Amino acid sequence: MVFLDYQNVYRRARDAFHDVLDPTYCGQVVPVRLAELIVGRGLGARSLEQVRVYRGQPDATRDPRSYGANSRQCASWSSDARTEVLVRTLRYPQNWPAERAQEKGIDVALAIDFVMMAVRREYDVGVLMSTDTDLKPALEAVAALKKTNGYPQAELAAWSVPGAHSRRLAVPGVNLWCHWLTEADYRSVMDYRDYNIA
Repeated sequence: MVFLDYQNVYRRARDAFHDVLDPTYCGQVVPVRLAELIVGRGLGARSLEQVRVYRGQPDATRDPRSYGANSRQCASWSSDARTEVLVRTLRYPQNWPAERAQEKGIDVALAIDFVMMAVRREYDVGVLMSTDTDLKPALEAVAALKKTNGYPQAELAAWSVPGAHSRRLAVPGVNLWCHWLTEADYRSVMDYRDYNIA
């Protein structure tokens, strides 16, 4: 099972492989294609059971255009039965739109699911793709569970940038496997659709 912190995956891809002036769709990925790529690189024979995508969703009344684009994107992803999209409404600051709306609770929802689904043994291997350090306690918990026979294994995925420092999460004292993904990998799973266009 692959767990994607979507905004983090998107932002890190933009930072790594695009210019700041590139269109907003640059950085988008098709979650199930990304998950299949990661699972295909695993040790031994593996099959993708599910990709879980965690992301913020604009408010339909405050920002109907962005809400529409977000909904179209989520619907496109959900067309594959292996994709589960979990959204939480963005928080809007008082001086919005001068200040951007923010995701709230996404990392907590992802962390809870990553741990609870491991406790319930709902996956054998859970691959987390994010560089958000708020998720480290969840990794630590699943890694600690693994010390008991029968519990799932935690792994990571991250973008790899040649000639630059590539970021990934780490847990002190625990050797977590990381699936490093190159620019060629990114291009193979990139989603070029502009969801602002209905």
